[in-house]
Amino acid sequence: MAKRLATEYVSAKLQLSSDEMSQFARFFDDQQIRLQVKVFDNGNQELILEDAVGMEEVKLTFERQQERYECVLSCRLVHPKLTNAMRKAVSAFHGDAIVNRIYSQYTMTYYYMNGNVRRIVENSPSGAKVVFDYKNTAGQLETVFRSRLIESEIETIHNAINELLDLRNQASDRKQVAAIDERLAEQTHKLFVLEA
Repeated sequence: MAKRLATEYVSAKLQLSSDEMSQFARFFDDQQIRLQVKVFDNGNQELILEDAVGMEEVKLTFERQQERYECVLSCRLVHPKLTNAMRKAVSAFHGDAIVNRIYSQYTMTYYYMNGNVRRIVENSPSGAKVVFDYKNTAGQLETVFRSRLIESEIETIHNAINELLDLRNQASDRKQVAAIDERLAEQTHKLFVLEA
């Protein structure tokens, strides 16, 4: 298995509430990452994360925007402990990120949206190759299911219109014909709405 040389956060964005900021700090404590917090007069916070042996650190600046804190960062990490903690944090706190995992012969680019990996692309001298692409299978199946329900309803309305037309052809009373015409108008309107 290829050894990872570095992990590069090309861009990452986290948005946290006040409560989530406290959870964020505890999260890194649980990961055994040293954490220093600086709180500025304007409410902004700077978190300095350092691996246990003091070999590597990363600064996260959270700008206060009303009731939320927003951090936009880019950094390069080499040591596995801090790298893994950052990966887990982006996932756990629903961050968006583009992350390059750099190996000697290639780079794997991960695209995170709302904490989930949506796409993985392998970049090598021979070109780029998509390794993983998220497909919303459940959403697609739901769309197909709804489409089939509409098709079924359209068929039911077609049958109702045909029956009403047969009744209209057999009707001799003007009141009966007017009532059937009214029902036909309702059914054709429903059909128009569904087919649109």
